[in-house]
Amino acid sequence: MYLTEEQTAFVDSIKKMVERHVAPIAAEIDATDAFPKNWCRSSATWACCSNGFPNNMVDPAATLTLLCLAKHEIAKVSMACSILAGQNSIGMILPLLHFGTEAQRQRFSSHGRQGTNPDRGLHVRTALRLRRRRHEDQGGARRRLLRHHGEKCFITFGSVAHWVLLFARTSEGRGVNGISAFLVDTKTPGFKVGRNEKKMGLGGVPNVQLFFENMRVPAENRLGEEGQGFKACMHILDLNRPTVAAESIGIGQGALDAAIAYAKERNAFGKPIASFQGLQWMIADMAMQLEAARCLLFECTRQVDMGDFSQLSMMASMAKCFGSDVAMKVTTDAVQIFGGVGYFKDYPVERMMRDAKINQIWEGTNQIQRVVISRHLLGRDA
Repeated sequence: MYLTEEQTAFVDSIKKMVERHVAPIAAEIDATDAFPKNWCRSSATWACCSNGFPNNMVDPAATLTLLCLAKHEIAKVSMACSILAGQNSIGMILPLLHFGTEAQRQRFSSHGRQGTNPDRGLHVRTALRLRRRRHEDQGGARRRLLRHHGEKCFITFGSVAHWVLLFARTSEGRGVNGISAFLVDTKTPGFKVGRNEKKMGLGGVPNVQLFFENMRVPAENRLGEEGQGFKACMHILDLNRPTVAAESIGIGQGALDAAIAYAKERNAFGKPIASFQGLQWMIADMAMQLEAARCLLFECTRQVDMGDFSQLSMMASMAKCFGSDVAMKVTTDAVQIFGGVGYFKDYPVERMMRDAKINQIWEGTNQIQRVVISRHLLGRDA
């Protein structure tokens, strides 16, 4: 794809950072399932990644392409590190910009600018039942506190986050009506972390249960109008799904690059396996699918960058669905090209195949993405 001079310089800086700071630890992160805390907080990581993400309260739409370019480049080597890049922007800055008050933006902006630390986990769709609300005295001032009691599973970065975006039912309503969104400090009494799930892939990315035991959250931490939280959540998902596509295409490209290099050096029957037509066709298909997915992704980000949100929901679902399906196929084919050794942990393609699968599931399964797309084309009543 065509990149501007600014975008080219940005991608080059990300490539250098990945080569120096991500590639050496990518296999270790997966093998140990250890959260890469030092990488998150390194000055090199922040210096590169912050160029594409809002570090003050400006519109992140203008940076969506850069965000996706960064995630795409990092995912070629490590899916875990790619997910971490820009996590603050996705989980905190975006909700504040689109649904927060000016007072909330001023209050929370410093938290959203603290490097690429994963300060945000995200609760989507399943809402807690708000037991009751009340006023309490705090430091001599009357402050409205809302008491939350419930639990949520599969929360990414929930055990290492400083803030979480919580969706809770605050009033009676049909379906998704009555759900409100809150920014919650994980140091709040009553906030507890459960077990870290053992996963097929995505080593180094904690996914945990969270428990809320009579946790009291200030009413001023609510984002947007009461009862309208689910709508806010869906808009955030629409802006986040292109980044999932970027991670998917990046991991697919990393697998293709590895497969090409291996095919050129692996000999069979007296010549490199890259000379066999059947394998050449596999590589050609992998490259075509990835390029098509990239074109779809960056058409989506281009529209957002221009301020056109009219097709965002459909385009984001297309990019996420197609990109992650392509990544799953390309990484599987890469393992096939490696043959038996592709199944061994000595090579990165088996890790890439395991990591690619999750992107077909989270941020809305690809079956849900197809529902979203078809409703845009046929209408909700079709």
